Amino acid sequence: MTTPTTLHAVIANAPALAADGRTLDLVNPATGEVSGRSALCGPAEVDAAARAAAAAFRTWRRSTPAERMTALLRIADELEARAEEFADAECRETGKPRRLVLTEEIPQSADALRFFAGAARVPEGRATGEYLPGLTSSIRREPLGVVAQITPWNYPLMMAVWKIGPAVAAGDTTVLKPAETTPTSTVLLGEVCARHLPAGVVNVVTGDRDTGRALVEHEVFAMVSITGSTRAGAEVARSAAGALKRTHLELGGNAPVLVFADADPVASAAAIADAAYYNAGQDCTAAARVLVHEDVHEAFTAALADRAKAARTGLAPEEDGDFGPLNSGSQLTRVLGLIERLPAHATVLAGGARVGERGYYLAATVVDGLRQDDEIVQEEIFAPVVTVQTFAAEAEAVELANGVPQGLAASVWTADHGRAVRLSADLDFGCVWLNTHGPLASEMPHGGFRQSGHGKDLSAYSLEDYTRVKHVMTAH
Repeated sequence: MTTPTTLHAVIANAPALAADGRTLDLVNPATGEVSGRSALCGPAEVDAAARAAAAAFRTWRRSTPAERMTALLRIADELEARAEEFADAECRETGKPRRLVLTEEIPQSADALRFFAGAARVPEGRATGEYLPGLTSSIRREPLGVVAQITPWNYPLMMAVWKIGPAVAAGDTTVLKPAETTPTSTVLLGEVCARHLPAGVVNVVTGDRDTGRALVEHEVFAMVSITGSTRAGAEVARSAAGALKRTHLELGGNAPVLVFADADPVASAAAIADAAYYNAGQDCTAAARVLVHEDVHEAFTAALADRAKAARTGLAPEEDGDFGPLNSGSQLTRVLGLIERLPAHATVLAGGARVGERGYYLAATVVDGLRQDDEIVQEEIFAPVVTVQTFAAEAEAVELANGVPQGLAASVWTADHGRAVRLSADLDFGCVWLNTHGPLASEMPHGGFRQSGHGKDLSAYSLEDYTRVKHVMTAH
């Protein structure tokens, strides 16, 4: 796709700009320079997209699972065939190393689409039967309706796929708004969907927070699904409550990593560093809070600091760095503020400073000596920053791990199988990894507890979230 002068929305399979001509600047975070513009959609464009989705739902809801499967498979195939084009769009607005987008994110996105294509043909249900004399009961699993979807800036393409995939597979129609700083790869995906789906099934509106509010508040939507911060999720929930709309909230994380004395400190530090610094730590499941047994604290932190010092920031997407910049100048300022306000008992073992004069790069950082009530421990950092605390006993480690508002993901590093099993039950997080951190499978659910929201992405559980259950009873 040749980048247009102004990036357009996609409404009813056609390009659309804001009627009042308003636009937003798009900034390349690798350079800090404006790289383009996108349409700043307002209530009129949101309404047009919502009405298009509602009109499409009348017929799309009657599509067969095989038809939905075929469309999703064709979208996945075109995504892979145009991988270079999608990578260009993704890197221009995220600054990610292009190599990682091509080898990690686009293949995973195509795989998720193919999973939902298959899942469309095996809906979950209960056996038809006679549960009362003279009456036969059956279950219908139906499309939920027209859904509003909002995606974040850390994985623009992948998060759009995670939203569109289950909605289309379930027979819903959707209006999706990407983050205002990273819309291009989502618009490109919307154009691909327009080639394989009826008009109005998938619509993409570009814009800012006001665009998102107009979307959430529109009366046509049966559900609002957002991946974003806890603050944004709470705002969506409050808005949706008035009309009793269903919500699907995949919100912030602050993942603890529990390292016990029987774990190899050097090997575990290497794997945890990879899980902490991928995508510049801008990942809700990033290995953010290390809780390490006091007996191996010194060896582990030395190894972790060495890995951080060796990590390379790619000063442009085409450079072969380990991670790219933070998403924006405001995000860099926020993270630097957290580091500047560190308490006196904290020690920066690596990083802690901006890298270069162009773009929004932060060095891979390790902060040791922290306490549970410190700001940088309690707040999701969303940057290449790892905090370190020590513990003396298993119960203390669990208390520290669970002692934050978020509950998305955690990992345990130990050679003790019994301990691993115990902690997988004790840790209050939607995903617990054992001796690894970060891998996701399309077949397995992704979603958290507490202030990390509710609902699942990926897996058959996600598909179910986009459906409703109806009981049908027949007398005979």
